[in-house]
Amino acid sequence: MSTIVLNTAIDVPLPEWLKKCLIQSSVSSSEAENDRRYHDANLICRAFEFAYQLHQGQYRKSGEPYICHPVAVAGLLRDLGGSPAMIAAGFLHDVVEDTDITIEQIEELFGAEVRQLVEGVTKLSKINFKSKTESQAENFRRMFLAMAQDIRVIVVKLADRLHNMRTLQFMPEEKRRRIAQETRDIFAPLANRLGIWHLKWELEDLSFKYLEPDAFRQIQQHVSEKRTSREEKLAKATAILRDRLQQAGIKCLDISGRPKHLYSIYQKMQRQQKEFHEIYDLAALRIIVETNEECYRALAVVHDAFRPIPGRFKDYIGLPKPNRYQSLHTGVIGLTGRPLEVQIRTMEMHHIAEYGIAAHWKYKETGGSNTSHLTTTDEKFTWLRQLLEWQSDLKDAQEYLDSVKDNLFEDDVYVFTPKGDVVPLSPGSTSIDFAYRIHTEVGNHCAGTKVNGRMVPLSTRLQNGDIVEIMTQKNSHPSLDWLNFVRTSAAKYRIKQWYKRSRREENIARGRELLEKELGKTGFDSLLKSDAMQSVAEKCNYHSVEDLLGGLGYGEITLNLVLNRWREVVKGQQPLAVVQPFLPKESAAAAKALREAPTTSRASDSPIVGVEGLVYHLAGCCTPIPGEPIIGVVTRGKGISIHRQGCHNLESVEYERLVPVRWNPAAEHSSRPHTYPVNIQIEALDRVGVLKDILSRLSDQGINVRYAQVKTAIGQPALMDLGIDIRDRPQLEQVFIQIKKMSDILNIRRVGQIDE
Repeated sequence: MSTIVLNTAIDVPLPEWLKKCLIQSSVSSSEAENDRRYHDANLICRAFEFAYQLHQGQYRKSGEPYICHPVAVAGLLRDLGGSPAMIAAGFLHDVVEDTDITIEQIEELFGAEVRQLVEGVTKLSKINFKSKTESQAENFRRMFLAMAQDIRVIVVKLADRLHNMRTLQFMPEEKRRRIAQETRDIFAPLANRLGIWHLKWELEDLSFKYLEPDAFRQIQQHVSEKRTSREEKLAKATAILRDRLQQAGIKCLDISGRPKHLYSIYQKMQRQQKEFHEIYDLAALRIIVETNEECYRALAVVHDAFRPIPGRFKDYIGLPKPNRYQSLHTGVIGLTGRPLEVQIRTMEMHHIAEYGIAAHWKYKETGGSNTSHLTTTDEKFTWLRQLLEWQSDLKDAQEYLDSVKDNLFEDDVYVFTPKGDVVPLSPGSTSIDFAYRIHTEVGNHCAGTKVNGRMVPLSTRLQNGDIVEIMTQKNSHPSLDWLNFVRTSAAKYRIKQWYKRSRREENIARGRELLEKELGKTGFDSLLKSDAMQSVAEKCNYHSVEDLLGGLGYGEITLNLVLNRWREVVKGQQPLAVVQPFLPKESAAAAKALREAPTTSRASDSPIVGVEGLVYHLAGCCTPIPGEPIIGVVTRGKGISIHRQGCHNLESVEYERLVPVRWNPAAEHSSRPHTYPVNIQIEALDRVGVLKDILSRLSDQGINVRYAQVKTAIGQPALMDLGIDIRDRPQLEQVFIQIKKMSDILNIRRVGQIDE
């Protein structure tokens, strides 16, 4: 890297490839102008100079000129074999967001192809959203839609994210953790789905570095200390296998050791509940041969040279992974008596393993990269098509993000249809998941299933190699009980959709009944037609009041949430006299007093405003915590009982006994924050160590566990009742998110008198 000056006064260090490109594009002979390489270089250099001028005066948190980031992104895309349009998009991916340039100007200057790529990765930062969750969800919706038009969009985005992760140390701690978590949850699995392994590994390791810094440093130190010994052992094994392959007449193109990345070692330690010194296979030997046949011959040589470990052989050549990964994997006992992993593949398989989707254009033998586009009609993009199919119907931002994360996790259970077709499914999937993967109507009319020729319950978890046959009947339909055991978001979505569509009128009637019971019959019909109720529907992410009632009746949204949105609307828009008949569970006077209550407690740092000097206690039936709307109830002899608004036990309470109260923000942010008891119930696959894993995650977040009780039954999931101490609602939501990420977790809910 050196400083050069070409065309414009460029005073930043540039990589050699870009300097050569700038020089090539400066040639202006008629012969050069007819040369495709000239036009490609010209596009790249115009994009660089345009981005350089627009980003002048902008600096990153590290203090370096901002243009260094687009240059690094473009370089990563070039290394992946990206087309000139992709490299140009790498230079331009931030100009629409960070400058006054419009996407239309990008198309005018650089063409429709560059515009499409830039638009796909541009964040929606200039649109105001209600929350970060909603903003994040909308960004992903737009990104996946762009991917459907051109899969290269996500490769540009991955390059952008990788360089941001490489320079994340300059960000504030909170932002570092947020970006690292998003990278681990979304972008590393995306790289895996696309088969770009070296991006996946680096993204995971960098996320690991910022999310578990102590564990990262410890494993990094251990790996470094054992490097010399590990390399010596691998060198001996390599020499033995090279000689044996030569004797067998197999041409070995390459044989080398590959150290496992740090996050995979950490995952293995967590999964097997082992310390670092108990993990032996820290590296793998990779053998590259010429043909598929030689892969299997080489496998025989490996098993002859070293003793194979039972159950450790995997044939990804005959049964490729969904991201096109192919290789033979086997585990053997090495020279020192320790396990050694060996991978065998051809050179083409190796290119696909390293570059995934990028190998389609980087190593394509005929045609240029400009014609090597892939579309979502390709079988390997089934997961993307499914995301696109239901993303417009998932209104709730958090639900959409959960479905995205669920569908990005690697498929690692392979089952067969009776005709022998392979169907990849998520771990823990059932025959219902299988049926909906085949076709929506197969799932909707599923009446029974055979696995390996034997009738089994629909809730049976499928294993690798199972042959699954679905029996259908015209009069059969989904059962809501299926939601208790299906694993995939696709199946859950289709089941819910069937009930919403087939019983719409019934659901609307039930939703109306529930809401009318809370708000009263007087003027209820007029209320449903009011602008205020339409605002409530929109706040709940529904297009109309009918849709809101249908969702309420179906159980897609809770009554408590609808009432909270209703309070927000009527209190903000209507005079108090008009509001009074429609304030459920509290009097108009209480509402007025609650609005006028002081924001801090002058008497003390009491967590509750409105009970100063009075005896009060938190109701055990609904266990309220900060961040949730609360109401006080005058009791006989026990002072004020604090409940969550909407608690079932308030239904028979006279409104004269209600006291306006709310959480004290000053107490929430004091140096000694209060904690509150919350009871949760977790349903998980029954395996050794699952409770320990859950308690470990809670401990990592500083959560105190007051008690834990486990109930198990043969053939049934384990039910775990936990009592934990929580600061506020956001911390509880974070606990739920972390526990749901565990693959063994089937369901988690809060135990109380309100439907969560």
